[in-house]
Amino acid sequence: MTPRALRPLQRAFGEALRARVAGDDAHERGLGIWGKPGQRWFAPTDPIWRVHEDAAMFAGGIAALVLQSLHPLAMAGVAGHSGYRGDPWGRLQRTSDYIAVTSYGTVEDAEALIAKVRSVHERVRGKDHRGRPYRASDPHLLGWIHAAEISAFLAAHQGLGSRPLSDADADTYVAQTAIPAARLGVIDPPTTASGLAATLASYRDELEFSPAAADTIDFLLRTPPLPAAAKPGYWMLAAGGVAVIPDWARALAGIRLPVGLGRALGRAGTAATRWGLAGVEDGRRSAAPAPDRD
Repeated sequence: MTPRALRPLQRAFGEALRARVAGDDAHERGLGIWGKPGQRWFAPTDPIWRVHEDAAMFAGGIAALVLQSLHPLAMAGVAGHSGYRGDPWGRLQRTSDYIAVTSYGTVEDAEALIAKVRSVHERVRGKDHRGRPYRASDPHLLGWIHAAEISAFLAAHQGLGSRPLSDADADTYVAQTAIPAARLGVIDPPTTASGLAATLASYRDELEFSPAAADTIDFLLRTPPLPAAAKPGYWMLAAGGVAVIPDWARALAGIRLPVGLGRALGRAGTAATRWGLAGVEDGRRSAAPAPDRD
């Protein structure tokens, strides 16, 4: 329980965090996602809710971006079309919105947003630094993006989250994330934690520390677009994110950080984030109707 005297600070901190991730209209947008009547794929008691609503997602998101950047074709698409350097917070907010809608929103809204993203993917194509062609709609590249993202989210939750999942719930989480992934264009997305690990490993021969990956990782870990006062907290989350990605990925990216230290910093940063977000709790669980289990 936060002392009354600290609650204004807690709320201000939580609102600043939420605005960074979900935009200045995060509260109103949230009401439209969680409060809208309609059938859902998932319920508040499901593992996908437990993972995606926990503060460990902040570190998990950084881990996912680091891991995803190691595929040169996927990274070329991000560098060439996402505008992450010119508008990093806008890109983060769009990603946050996609995760929220597909995890908590109505089936109708989730499928409409997935269709919109698929349409964007069809127009994103080009060549990487070696001249190899890519297209964002390629099911193989989508499979890498999905596997890297969900692996990072799950690893962060298990290593930094407040309530790690049981093995059975971890399998359920992976299976639940496969539902929107398949609709987005991923072919046969993994449905168990072991299958997810195998899928991630199957891409290792394709990965490299490309110039675009080096630039992205430097941007994420060394020169994030934040005011000086916010950087120490961000770097704690980033350390936690780096600590939960596979050893081989850290080695490939040239990241040297003692895993124990990274996890300790990540847990501290995640705990502070969780405290701040608790000050802007908006009753999402009570607002969400039952999922569609048909």
